Amino acid sequence: MSPSTSRANSACGAQPRFAVVGNPGNRRVALFQDAVAAAELPAARVVPWLDVLSGRAASFRPGETVRIDSPGEDPEVERLLRGAGDGTRVEGSALWYERFTAAVREVGRAAAGCTLLDDPDEMAVLFDKRLCHAVLHDAGVPVPPSPTSGATGPAVRGWDDVRELLRSHRMPRAFVKLAHGSSASGVLAVETAGPGRVRATTSVERDPGGRLFNSLRVRRCTTEGEVAAIVDALAPDGLHIERWLPKAAQRGRAADLRVVVVGGRATHAVVRTSRSPMTNLHLGGGRGDLDDARAAMAAAGGGWDEAVEVCERAAACFPRTLCVGVDLLPAVGWRRFAVCEVNAFGDLLPRLTGLPGSGAEGLDTYAAQVAAAQHAVPRAVPRTTRNHHAIT
Repeated sequence: MSPSTSRANSACGAQPRFAVVGNPGNRRVALFQDAVAAAELPAARVVPWLDVLSGRAASFRPGETVRIDSPGEDPEVERLLRGAGDGTRVEGSALWYERFTAAVREVGRAAAGCTLLDDPDEMAVLFDKRLCHAVLHDAGVPVPPSPTSGATGPAVRGWDDVRELLRSHRMPRAFVKLAHGSSASGVLAVETAGPGRVRATTSVERDPGGRLFNSLRVRRCTTEGEVAAIVDALAPDGLHIERWLPKAAQRGRAADLRVVVVGGRATHAVVRTSRSPMTNLHLGGGRGDLDDARAAMAAAGGGWDEAVEVCERAAACFPRTLCVGVDLLPAVGWRRFAVCEVNAFGDLLPRLTGLPGSGAEGLDTYAAQVAAAQHAVPRAVPRTTRNHHAIT
């Protein structure tokens, strides 16, 4: 059953009884429970990820509305998914993906007769950057050009393959990403300028034994050998390459946006700014000024509605998933836009309330999802904008 089925059921007077697949005590689960309590609904029943991954069959009750939440921030869950309990390790993302998608599909089977807010097949696409890029591109959503888009993209076995793809596709600046990474794990912003002239910005640290770790410190790799060693270590888990598009700036810092889309409608947005190519807040990025960004879009001859329309079109590619977080890249000048990623768990924005006119005014991202599941609100049809400008 889809999110729209949930809303149709609520039109008949039934209120959702939530079950959450998550890590008990995790902040995500706690914030969702707060939203359920604020809606004066019974507390969500938590089905632990440890039970699901340990082979203890997930049990759901007929008529429950089932939310699948992130399995992150639990060492034992991380060990079962990745094969290593150290959450700072970079390697193992392919195994993580294999086990995570299998577990999500098992949840889908166990939740037969329930309303599932997160579709297992769509989650499998959302957690593979190559597949997600192809789905967006085929739907006409503007995305950065990529030589690895889709399931049949070229195999990337290491730095030599990356270097050749950058050369043959005329990409002197590109992002090299783990196909199944998240939170900038394993991301390198690579710049090339002729033989031997290579540098990269990354949060990856490499220890003397060659093992890779995520760091909270963004650093520069200044030699091709250093970049090649990291890429060669990442490649067995699968790599995705995208053209590095110059971003708009706000107060001298590179800027992009995380836009949360609930039930097809953009409900929340935050500007993220950074002095490095990665704007992730945990890597030192900061929250920018949304009003300033909207004013810059209007001054450039575009507008906020155009940016919102791009995000809603991206979310519409995943119609059986209630909530996604869309990473939107505004080009220099704030006139054109591209979608960098669509995130299944992109709603962790504490204390951020809904956009004016979104229907989520005064609600955080979790309360907006509870309201969407609770009320019979038709799924929003993505807005269309004339003279749409995409980044190429």
